[in-house]
Amino acid sequence: MKISIITACYCSAETIEQTIQSVLGQTYGDVEYIVVDGGSTDGTVGVVREYEAKFQGRMRWISEPDEGMYDAINKGIRMATGEVIGILNADDFLLDDGVLERMAQAFLHPSSDGKRVDAVYADIRFVKEAETLEALRNAQVLRYYSARRWKPWMLRWGYMPPHPGVYIRRDAYEQFGVYKLGYHIAADYELVIRFLRKNGVSMRYLDVCAVGMRIGGKSTKNWKSTLLLNREIARGNRENGYFCYLPMLVPKYLFKIFEFIVPMTRHILRDRKGGGTCGLC
Repeated sequence: MKISIITACYCSAETIEQTIQSVLGQTYGDVEYIVVDGGSTDGTVGVVREYEAKFQGRMRWISEPDEGMYDAINKGIRMATGEVIGILNADDFLLDDGVLERMAQAFLHPSSDGKRVDAVYADIRFVKEAETLEALRNAQVLRYYSARRWKPWMLRWGYMPPHPGVYIRRDAYEQFGVYKLGYHIAADYELVIRFLRKNGVSMRYLDVCAVGMRIGGKSTKNWKSTLLLNREIARGNRENGYFCYLPMLVPKYLFKIFEFIVPMTRHILRDRKGGGTCGLC
């Protein structure tokens, strides 16, 4: 089973090298890596060119203007030849070298009711900034985003499985469409509603932490971006036939507090015991 990993980027020279390294080092061999650059002017393309030969023909990339991140991802989906597609942002990284091996196994085994698994989702974590991939993988965990108890009905209330941890079969995109370009921040949310709830794509939770992310990002930049995000979440629900309005999304922020409290508590306990790992993943 070939897995296509898509990285959309623009002026990401400071972070994309760690992203690429995390894909290059995977123990799973049947991987296609696609980088879609939006015409960067900061050296991003130079980094991509440097690593292209190391993939020995398994990497393809383009650099041209686009209509934003979701347009770039859609280009990558159209380029992909793998049976399964995963999205890895240019400032994120696969958390260890066995992530794609475990993803492939999750797809290859039928679900409990005997159906083919068409989507797999796993946990992610947000970490403190670091200079190297090794340091990022071992960096302090600032927030842990678990999908363990997530169910599709929760999408109506603002809860989704963490998008960087969601892998979907390519033929699902062919059947149900790609990312809608009318969204600025939450096209990924709308796609998950359309795939996993409205069309009932067969899915499985993989109990691992798959992706590391640096804190920050487009959807959490300031209160205006948070408001836009929630408006688009409500819109995504409504466009797919599910009643939703902004006040319904407020309670999710109470639960998000625990995503920060859990790693903080485990970090304190680890320090009291005199070191060691925090056991989050």
